Amino acid sequence: MKKYILSIDQSTTATKALIYDQDGKLSAQKNVDHKQYFPNPGWVEHDAEEIYRNTKKAILIVIQKSKVLRGEIAAVGITNQRETTVVWDRKTGKPVFNAIVWQDRRTADFCLKLKESGREGIITEKTGLLIDAYFSATKIKWILDHVEGVKERAEKGELAFGTTDTWVIWNLTRGSLHITDVSNASRTLLFNIHTLKWDAELLEIFGVPESMLPKVVASSNINGEVTDIEQLHGVPIAGIAGDQQAALFGQMCIKESMAKCTYGTGCFLVMNTGSKAIRSKNKLLTTIAWQIGDQVTYALEGSVFMGGAVIQWLRDGLGFFKDSAESEALAAQVEDSGGVVFVPSLTGLGAPHWDPYARGSMFGITRGTTKAHLTRAALESICFQVNDVIETMKMDSGESIPELRVDGGAAANNLMLQFQSDISGIDLVRSTNVETTALGVAYLAGIAVGLLKLEELQEKYQIEKVFKTKIRADDIGMLKARWYKAVERTKNWID
Repeated sequence: MKKYILSIDQSTTATKALIYDQDGKLSAQKNVDHKQYFPNPGWVEHDAEEIYRNTKKAILIVIQKSKVLRGEIAAVGITNQRETTVVWDRKTGKPVFNAIVWQDRRTADFCLKLKESGREGIITEKTGLLIDAYFSATKIKWILDHVEGVKERAEKGELAFGTTDTWVIWNLTRGSLHITDVSNASRTLLFNIHTLKWDAELLEIFGVPESMLPKVVASSNINGEVTDIEQLHGVPIAGIAGDQQAALFGQMCIKESMAKCTYGTGCFLVMNTGSKAIRSKNKLLTTIAWQIGDQVTYALEGSVFMGGAVIQWLRDGLGFFKDSAESEALAAQVEDSGGVVFVPSLTGLGAPHWDPYARGSMFGITRGTTKAHLTRAALESICFQVNDVIETMKMDSGESIPELRVDGGAAANNLMLQFQSDISGIDLVRSTNVETTALGVAYLAGIAVGLLKLEELQEKYQIEKVFKTKIRADDIGMLKARWYKAVERTKNWID
């Protein structure tokens, strides 16, 4: 009997269910969007119960579409939006508050006070992270401090916390499994990435009772079985990984110094650092990539806030085109940006600058500047930002990056990827499979149940196109110098 793996990709805007065969080929998929809530400026929430309802809906539809028979699904894997925080009642299974999303900034003032207290050094040493509202711990604290009666219930052991992987698994198993994997745990600010345990000192700093926390398991591991969906009854949940780590695995970056970049709304560049947890000297994040058996793999990560969102802004904010895909043809109308440099710090600058007070700027505009020049400068800005992270990673790791494997919606833009290869001086490799996040966790689940072998997975990686450097080194130097000059003039714009 042919075997399949069901992959659940629970992302920021939707939940997707996908079925892969044991060769990694996609048989069927279903995507169900969920509502975004913005109750106050800078606040972002989800309805956790809606997320699970949509998960069930997507699973049932994809099983029907694929015509996979009962017993043919060998394992379930789940990948998820990281850091998003759900707190619920252990007895009723009801959330005590909406899920607070990773994008939410309501705890920024608390983070500033925590930095001023001088604790950032010890927190970064243990977690590999910076103190920021991005991560889960401050979101848990906010719920405990602001929802009536919740802190007391938490101290009595009545409440559970989880990122969305944990929440979905809890419901799939009707409350019998309260687990997460090491990659998700490493994004909470509560997990010691060296001891692989929840850290008592960190729990005290953030005021989080240990009884709330899930058990931490390997990313590839046979856990409990699904009981809430009849068509999956008895199927083991065997793969769990945060979305960017799952994409790294799906891109088969399984050797040290291999790296991938996902060009989505933002850009996430992640480098495999093997068994070494390299502490960044330049404000990158040290994180756990995955754990298979007893072997833990670490990674360095840099986040660019404005990736594909730059093109969305040109489309929706300025009306340059009706479809983002049109940006490539418009930019191709000119040979270069005509001297225009666009620094797209519309929400501040991410890694390695971390300047929330920077704002978007365009330099070098003349009477001859056209929409095509501005669009080309916008595409180039994405590449310049990613290159800043690439160069920082090389400094932190002491390793070269021989090639960068790319995915995400914006990675379909050939002009942009060629420019990235040019200024970064490395090969960019685009695979035939664009759903690398879901594929990665399917592979992890397949390994756990013995359907796949790690050493054989590299053979499944298929290249669609390779971009190689074409611009001369002195021209690259001039372009980079102009970018650095523009970035410095953009920083600290807001007092």
